[in-house]
Amino acid sequence: MERIIMTKRVLDLLPAELASLSAKELLQAVAGSEGRVLAAETIGITPPLLSDVTNAEFAASMGADLLLLNMFDVWEPRIVGLPETRPEDVVRRVKELTGRMIGINLEPVDPAVCAQNEETIWAMSRGRYATAENAQRAMEMGVDLIVLTGNPGNGVSNEAIVHSLESIRTQVGDGIVLAAGKMHASGVVGEGGENIITKADVDAFSKAGADIILLPAPGTVPGITTEYVRGLVSYAHSLGCLTITAIGTSQEGADTATIRQIALECKMTGTDIHHIGDSGYVGMALPENIMAYSVAIRGIRHTYRRMAASLARKPKN
Repeated sequence: MERIIMTKRVLDLLPAELASLSAKELLQAVAGSEGRVLAAETIGITPPLLSDVTNAEFAASMGADLLLLNMFDVWEPRIVGLPETRPEDVVRRVKELTGRMIGINLEPVDPAVCAQNEETIWAMSRGRYATAENAQRAMEMGVDLIVLTGNPGNGVSNEAIVHSLESIRTQVGDGIVLAAGKMHASGVVGEGGENIITKADVDAFSKAGADIILLPAPGTVPGITTEYVRGLVSYAHSLGCLTITAIGTSQEGADTATIRQIALECKMTGTDIHHIGDSGYVGMALPENIMAYSVAIRGIRHTYRRMAASLARKPKN
């Protein structure tokens, strides 16, 4: 990845600017922010915490720069609380309401394993599979970032992620940012602890076309230490990739002291993007934890600016 720093970092961009970045501009703006970019994952198919306001809007209001929509079906998009919108315009409507970069998860699942989830919230649907067709659809809808990863018990292996990455990168070219990795084992026996992701996996993801490598945050999965993740982050950077450390183990519902500790450990790894998951209550992290994470990695000035900046504010020429 070409590391040419933009005039503005994510930290300095207004909502209108965040919502209109190209793939290359997004990567440059993140790199220039030196580990002070916060992504909040939300689920749109569950009742929103604020009833008639989407979880995406709520997470944005607490300081998130990037919203990652989990359980998002590109052919049958559903976000409870969103005003009536045509399916093809759902992502653009979320951008219009939040002024944030928008990512989605796509999953290269093992059908035999994910069949066990048919009666759960994690049950798969056509528009959530990590296929080239779905990635193309996501790009046309205005999605900025596709994350190839797995929800609990869906049987997503690192090998499957590589295969999906290759086909998706061929389909979308450089038109969208691709991230790859796992924040927990995702139901794959033998890919737990340090085997969730190794240097060999980072290398394979990079060669297959990933712009960003996703890693478990230190302290969120047994055996994943700050030192271990730091080594993977350094290796990913040496390959020209950015990284995102993720809380995907429901610790987004822990107390704020735990969140601050995880945030600082992630900062010490050298990561570029910090991710906080969607299962404080199911649907998004505890709102106070999103804000606590933001304050821990960049202080109150940048946190309050992100929270306060109006969607109506126009950038200076």
